[in-house]
Amino acid sequence: MSEAPLKVAIVGFSGLIGKRHTVHVLENPATELIAVVDPSPNAVAIKTDLGVPESTPIFADVAELLKSTTTPKLDAALICTPPHTHVPISTTLIEAGVHVLVEKPISDTIESGKALVALAKANNVHLLVGHHRRFNPYVVAAKKTVESGVLGNVLAVSAIWALCKPDDYFDGNPALSWRKSRTRGGGVVLTNFVHEADILQHLFGRIVRVHAEEIAPQRNAAARQDPNHDMAEEGVALTLRFASGTVGTFILSDAAVSPHSFEMGTGENPHIPRVRVEGGDEIDVYRILGTHGTLSVPDLELTSYGDRARSWNNQLQREKLSIDTDPRVPFERQLDHFVQVVRGKEEPSCTGQAGLAAVQVCQAVLESLATKKTVDIEE
Repeated sequence: MSEAPLKVAIVGFSGLIGKRHTVHVLENPATELIAVVDPSPNAVAIKTDLGVPESTPIFADVAELLKSTTTPKLDAALICTPPHTHVPISTTLIEAGVHVLVEKPISDTIESGKALVALAKANNVHLLVGHHRRFNPYVVAAKKTVESGVLGNVLAVSAIWALCKPDDYFDGNPALSWRKSRTRGGGVVLTNFVHEADILQHLFGRIVRVHAEEIAPQRNAAARQDPNHDMAEEGVALTLRFASGTVGTFILSDAAVSPHSFEMGTGENPHIPRVRVEGGDEIDVYRILGTHGTLSVPDLELTSYGDRARSWNNQLQREKLSIDTDPRVPFERQLDHFVQVVRGKEEPSCTGQAGLAAVQVCQAVLESLATKKTVDIEE
């Protein structure tokens, strides 16, 4: 006998990520969308565009949803709202006994994130963080390769995330204004590098030290003349040290014209066109350097000496690694995983604690930018 689908609500379904989650929840036979939460005046029209059944109610906030006497009891919720709202919304749901998958970053401060993790544990509720790239087949293949030992000891990683966001990403409507505000969780560090911080720690273990240099901002020059401006950073150059001894460099920018970003390299985001080099190979984003070989990702080129002695006098060989053929996109894989975690059949991949660890790295980067000093990260 098949299990009843989880009764799910989407909180903040009118944004880009909320729309993607809504579509996958509707398509998944293991989930039933029983409500959407969004105060947007366009919510009704968006609901229709996404194919949400007319009978599915829209609530202005989660408190209204939880008070409803006509909506079935929630099993789980996906939170897709701006970062500064993640903790208060998650707190309300967790206190009601609802399992939560919250989009990254889990919180905009370490203290509030710690409190949320503790609350979920005290209420015996699952709290997962939406670092969906853990389910990307290129990341899955990279982790498998690193853990196989074929690279030897991983000495260093060099990475880039650089592309050019359009002006309407920040100013398309008033609801998007948080994206350019440092204090409201905007900026390329908390918005984009939080993904990278999670993947780097997923692959290589804990980051213990960072140093950041800000890339010269290109937008909102007039606003930045105000000494009290709240404009978020547009890019940084980072050096990293991991607890394992691995070191790394990372270039991060949302104002550079470049194909070197995870989205363009993997094609995971349907709104960002994929880029391939001549011959159809993927663009490289990460280069993982080991004592026995180097792996570039997502093109998955493994370079080594094979059976030859490790010496620059010998010819290197290159091998193209494969990925699994699972047709599900990472968001679908993540949703399936969330269902299995709630049902007690899988251990969570990205716990609240793991999501908080990525935020901790991002906060260290922001501290380094502010103080112009190297920052050590406590465990």
